[in-house]
Amino acid sequence: METGTSGKASSLRWKILRQAILRKPNADEQSEIGIKRITRKTKQGFNLLPCHLVDDPSHSSDVTVCYTLPIDSAPKLYLTQRMVDHAELSDFEICNKYNIDNTGLVCQWPSEEVLAYFCLSHADMFRSKRVIELGSGYGLAGLVIAAVTEASEVVISDGNPQVVDYIQHNIDANSKAFGGTRVKSMMLHWNQNEISNISSTFDLIVASDCTFFKEFHNGLAQIVKFLLGKVQPSEAIFLSPKRGDSLDKFLEKIKENDLRFSLKENYDAEIWKHHTEFMNGAVSWPSYQKDHCYPLLIRITV
Repeated sequence: METGTSGKASSLRWKILRQAILRKPNADEQSEIGIKRITRKTKQGFNLLPCHLVDDPSHSSDVTVCYTLPIDSAPKLYLTQRMVDHAELSDFEICNKYNIDNTGLVCQWPSEEVLAYFCLSHADMFRSKRVIELGSGYGLAGLVIAAVTEASEVVISDGNPQVVDYIQHNIDANSKAFGGTRVKSMMLHWNQNEISNISSTFDLIVASDCTFFKEFHNGLAQIVKFLLGKVQPSEAIFLSPKRGDSLDKFLEKIKENDLRFSLKENYDAEIWKHHTEFMNGAVSWPSYQKDHCYPLLIRITV
């Protein structure tokens, strides 16, 4: 990581922290409870995976959400996630210590749900494969893969140690749903060097909305190249909105690292149906913007 970009990222994090500390919620904001207070559940989304609260969110800093997967005989998945509606000082201290962002704790980005649904709908491609999810947040997509696709192994990773603790908790809570699939958490920083034990070992890499921060693009491209298998056919599947020129800049780094990619806009009928409804003004997501909200499918190979 270059000093200049690292300094910019650090400066931005502390600016956000200052705003969070100075912000005083009004009475209406303080009274909000339930799903709206959960930082992992955005007010808008594609609503592809039905979910509901399992416990009362008014007496704990965490909450458990039950996801009902829309296929026959699929197990329910239970994800514990943070419920707080403000930033904590420790979050920013960890971000600066590890030079990471805090997005895994902040909210459930719509692309994560789309990735989970895509994996659910294309389960055959994961069967008997070794899979790793990058920047997974609380692990929804990785848990879906582990529960329904008969993958041989699923590694659910993130660069934030706080997030990895949640991932491991969620793996333990859903262990009976995985059958013969080996599932584990991993703290993985994209600039990490001491990971030779997992070099070239994965058949599939999955990630959602991991291309927003341009200062992480080169590290992300390099870790993809490092992790993909060199002998057997392997690929990375990314779902990411364009977000201005951010996705284009990431794909430039992909090419610079001698990787190939394909990009597809309409890749799943149900996801495209929801996207079209939002573009036509569906009231469930009035602020929907294609550039920032609709994830494109990127497939990356060596």
